[in-house]
Amino acid sequence: MNNSQAWLSRVAAVGVLAFGVSGCVSTGVSAVADGMSGVGAFVTGSPQGAPHPIQIFVASTRKGPLNASDEASPDGQAHFSLATVSVPPGHEPGIVERPSFGSANRARDFVATSRRSLDDDGFKEEVASHVSGRIGSNRDILLFVHGFNNGYDEARFRLTQVAYDGRFGGVPVLFTWASKNSLFAYGSDRETAAASRDALEKLMYTLASVPGVGKVHILAHSMGAWLAMEALRQNAIAGHPDLDGHLGEVMLASPDIDLNVFRQQVARLGEQAHISVFAAHNDRALSLSSALANDRQRVGALDPTKPDDKAAIEQLGVKVYDTSRDSTDFIGHANYANAPDIVQSIGAQLGATRKEDQDTVAVIDADGHTAVSQPAAPVLATTTAVTASPLPEAGAAVIH
Repeated sequence: MNNSQAWLSRVAAVGVLAFGVSGCVSTGVSAVADGMSGVGAFVTGSPQGAPHPIQIFVASTRKGPLNASDEASPDGQAHFSLATVSVPPGHEPGIVERPSFGSANRARDFVATSRRSLDDDGFKEEVASHVSGRIGSNRDILLFVHGFNNGYDEARFRLTQVAYDGRFGGVPVLFTWASKNSLFAYGSDRETAAASRDALEKLMYTLASVPGVGKVHILAHSMGAWLAMEALRQNAIAGHPDLDGHLGEVMLASPDIDLNVFRQQVARLGEQAHISVFAAHNDRALSLSSALANDRQRVGALDPTKPDDKAAIEQLGVKVYDTSRDSTDFIGHANYANAPDIVQSIGAQLGATRKEDQDTVAVIDADGHTAVSQPAAPVLATTTAVTASPLPEAGAAVIH
């Protein structure tokens, strides 16, 4: 095959993926137990059969009305808001219900019901107020960074679904950058993601410095995993490799990261970082990404059953979970979210009791300051308890 034929083959592959990757975010995550309306302080009690409202904080480097544009903000800074998204009463685990045509309906679709803009100080104060009154791991933050070819609504609905299906009891925060939401915009998306590194670095440090906060967990998908690792690397260079003791789990789903680049990122963060990689050797989106990068290995496509890949994993010293057998679509690029067992286990891991702070509660005093104290009894009566369980070893999970 000559070079022209090879290029045409890749373009044809892009055409096939256009119908798959663009829909990755419209499918979802994990199982929901009865009585789900009691999950966390962000889910208010809802009558049976009614939509379930969930509040999420949004930090966006997009510009335009409501920050939903696919153009980057000219100042490169994040702009903040607090949104409420309702989950339909008949929600199925692993699905983000959206209308095929016409307007969304709260009775059967994910719907954004409200949005309130916040300035920089107001954002931190509002997050602190939501952390206040939470006990133990419910003081944690889950920061989600979406990947390539993701629109604004897709990103916030995905985080809502992760928080809901994963039964996360803490505070969900979305970092959204100006992906053009087009399969053919891979190059420009990479540049836009790079331009968002400073804003994400600042956001991570800001969240870690919220009074009373527990851990800041990071869940990043595809190109967003590269962006998240770069922001963590910049924090490490600035002297905050573990976000001053507040960095929690770093979960990279189908990370579109060159293996050699990843080695350098991991080395900069040091041994204190708890990094997990959800990989699938049959991820067709990453196969295309590798082809466009002259066949350089992507971290999200590592295969623990191959000797060379296994050796690479052992050298990295991170946890790698093989999700190849959990593919629910042709592309296999969103296994972490589409396989119910995986997301439910992620939620259980994040909600696991930590001995050092299992009775710690954040409380705002009369002067508006947040402190931590040891309560005589739990104060989150509406929070559903989650029993910790190990992440499923789909295929062959190699843990280091």
